Amino acid sequence: MASKRDDGGLANFNKRMKALGNAPAAMIDKVLLRAARRVAVKQRIAAPEDTGALKRSIAITAPGETTPPYSQPGGSHIAGEHEVLITAGNSDVRYAHLVEHGTAETEAQPFFLNTFHQERAKELRTVKREGMKIIRNANAGKKIDA
Repeated sequence: MASKRDDGGLANFNKRMKALGNAPAAMIDKVLLRAARRVAVKQRIAAPEDTGALKRSIAITAPGETTPPYSQPGGSHIAGEHEVLITAGNSDVRYAHLVEHGTAETEAQPFFLNTFHQERAKELRTVKREGMKIIRNANAGKKIDA
């Protein structure tokens, strides 16, 4: 008997979202975007400023959109359903990973991953709380407002 892979509840969540329709899904995406904006603001604050280009290159990619080319982590990528991505770097700023991790000649100036890890738990709690509120209201037939 093959074991079922644990997806952390994502399959169940997607099943529930499909049963509720499009309105709650759109509201969940808004909640995710707000959380990503809060993290990105803190990453911009933590980013070293020489010319300011690195701070300006921190971008948020909404579901279905494409990340900037040469962005870190991972370069150009299309965000999936209910997936919001925060990236640093673009075609003009290709050195975000070098600043984050350092080189043989320069010391690391972590701004991206440290901030993400510091804010992740708090934002995850916020997204879960607001998401459950949206789902409860949708199940009860109440107006959905996020």
